Amino acid sequence: MKAIRIILAALRQGDETYDLLSENDRVIVGVSGGKDSLLLVYALHLYRKFAHKNFEMRPVMLDLGFPGFDPSVAQAFVASLGMELLIRPATDVYPILKAQQGPNKHLPCSICSRMKKAAINKVAHELGYSKVAFAHHADDAIETLLMNEIFGGRLATFAPKMHLERSDITFIRPFIHVREADIIRAVKELNIPVTPSPCPSDGATTREDMKNLINDIYRRYPTSKANFLTMLSNYEQADLWFDEINYQLPGTGLSMRPVTSAYDGMVAAYMRQEVFVIGQNVPLELEFDGSDADAHSFLLMKGGQAIGTIRYLVDEPHHYHIGRVAIKETYRGQGYGTLMMRWLHDYLYARDNPLTIVIHAQAHLRKFYENLGYVVEGDEFMEAGIRHYKMRAELK
Repeated sequence: MKAIRIILAALRQGDETYDLLSENDRVIVGVSGGKDSLLLVYALHLYRKFAHKNFEMRPVMLDLGFPGFDPSVAQAFVASLGMELLIRPATDVYPILKAQQGPNKHLPCSICSRMKKAAINKVAHELGYSKVAFAHHADDAIETLLMNEIFGGRLATFAPKMHLERSDITFIRPFIHVREADIIRAVKELNIPVTPSPCPSDGATTREDMKNLINDIYRRYPTSKANFLTMLSNYEQADLWFDEINYQLPGTGLSMRPVTSAYDGMVAAYMRQEVFVIGQNVPLELEFDGSDADAHSFLLMKGGQAIGTIRYLVDEPHHYHIGRVAIKETYRGQGYGTLMMRWLHDYLYARDNPLTIVIHAQAHLRKFYENLGYVVEGDEFMEAGIRHYKMRAELK
């Protein structure tokens, strides 16, 4: 079977599983000039007819300022498909990467990735497109998982689909079920011209080490290749320790439990509805505005019962936003809110310091937060019909 048929079948599987492409979508397709992104342009071009989906696509290439950047080959290929490759300048990326490199052997890939996303996000906004498609494939996802486990101590990889609330842009990865070996074969069969990466670190990064390590595992244990990909979506058999965590607050009989289960999520949501929606007339759609998807929430437990809840969001490295701080009415005035806040400060500080925490504090609680080290920034403002202050604490 020709590789492109395998690619299109995997693309359809990813689309149908994760709802990636919808009728009348306007999609920016990120193009680097490499095999993955050029094949993605070609595959999506075919997929519109193959899947009978009417979506608009616009290939975009960023000039990141790398020496030797030459878009001409990619431009010609995209033109052969009846489209124009839009070149947008983002030439400040390379100098920043060089400045951040320091004594390290390689340019910092994570910073490059963030800056590229921000740059193409800007292009999408300017052109009025709501989705951005990247060519990350199944093997990229597995490599990212392994890198996060080894170097970050966390079980995480990129998502097939991710909506950014603040920018109102959705990132999609249509190749999420596509294997790199099939991409390589398809590019050869279709004779797609590939431009070598101008990045001086290409082929000599930690990701390349992960690729070699995983390929060695595949050779030793052939069934692992399919199982590693299945694992990423096998929610029915996921069994880790998250639901067992209860961080003790010594000498208090209290504990803090991360909200990781559907049940605990409902408990936290009910408490917030009781405190804010019913108790303070906060509109339901403002209290549950979709931001919980990116938040980390906790329950304050006493004798097996949840008596409080709190959450935080990561705005950027070293910058956090604490919110949705609630204590059940019958337990207020007993210092539980202070204990919960101080515990979360210590929890975050142990993982990332120095750090800055911002909170939108209800005006009548200003003194409470000042006692915890927060300082008012700016004037009083209204939020959800309640007077608030923006307050900031620096933990060093």
